[in-house]
Amino acid sequence: MRFIDAAEVERRLTPDVCIPLIREAMIGSSTSGLAQPLRSITRIGDGRLFGMMPGVLSGASGVAEHFGAKLLGVYNNADSGRQHHHGVVVLFDAETGHPVCAVDAEAITTIRTAAATAVATEALARPDATTLAIFGYGNQAASHVKALTSVRQYERILVWGRSFERAREFALEHASATGLLIEAVESAEAAARESEVICTLTCAATPILLGRWIQPGTHVNAVGSSYAGPVEVDSDLVVASRYVVDSRPSALAQAAEFLNAKAAGLVQDDHIVAEIGEVLAGRARGRLSDNDITMYKSLGHIVQDLAAARYLYR
Repeated sequence: MRFIDAAEVERRLTPDVCIPLIREAMIGSSTSGLAQPLRSITRIGDGRLFGMMPGVLSGASGVAEHFGAKLLGVYNNADSGRQHHHGVVVLFDAETGHPVCAVDAEAITTIRTAAATAVATEALARPDATTLAIFGYGNQAASHVKALTSVRQYERILVWGRSFERAREFALEHASATGLLIEAVESAEAAARESEVICTLTCAATPILLGRWIQPGTHVNAVGSSYAGPVEVDSDLVVASRYVVDSRPSALAQAAEFLNAKAAGLVQDDHIVAEIGEVLAGRARGRLSDNDITMYKSLGHIVQDLAAARYLYR
């Protein structure tokens, strides 16, 4: 049984490799008919969670090829400088039942999450979008800048966070490293109003992005909240959007923003337009017009982790 550490994941799982893997995995998830269990989350203390995500990964024929699970400690270390996710992805061979590798989950999660956002943005955002807003300045923000700029060209990238100084440091660092025009902004509202693509990548417990700020035609990726509880966007934005998810069963059980809007009587289950895999497969339409506000709710899906682990193992 092979162990693949973070350094090897980061070296091999580049955006140009990972984005096609995620696209294929999400199409397979929505079309194979293989049911995926919901993740389970156990609270082990204040701001500390143990998450378990089991699932099955099919091959090109639709037959189960690998299965496995991601085991994660999720710690809200927003003020410590330490990372939030710690754990492993364990991959099994479906024919023999043997575990074949364990992979550093933090590295996979950082890279595959941004790749999934890039896939959704490519499918749902307007082709003429020129300004990208990043809400947050952690590892996911860095990974998202790398992945999103590999599928689209942006004239400006705006960065907002609760600490303007940290947002400014992030902007300067990544502008220097990439040669892109990246600038920090002090106002979340200003960042939202000036952008056609917005990514929320924070640990916020209450909304940091409001529907009344969003211009027609904008695409929003809501990524930071991955279980029922914390919300990054308000119910007005959920209601106004064509709401696309990575997994319909997961969203109905755990997409906090959607569940809040539903509890308030503002939406019903049919407000979910489609899974992103259905859009990619041509079975559903995401954006209908240039004026639509589209939203991709990324809870994170086990097939993304297993697809990345399978590639690394091979």
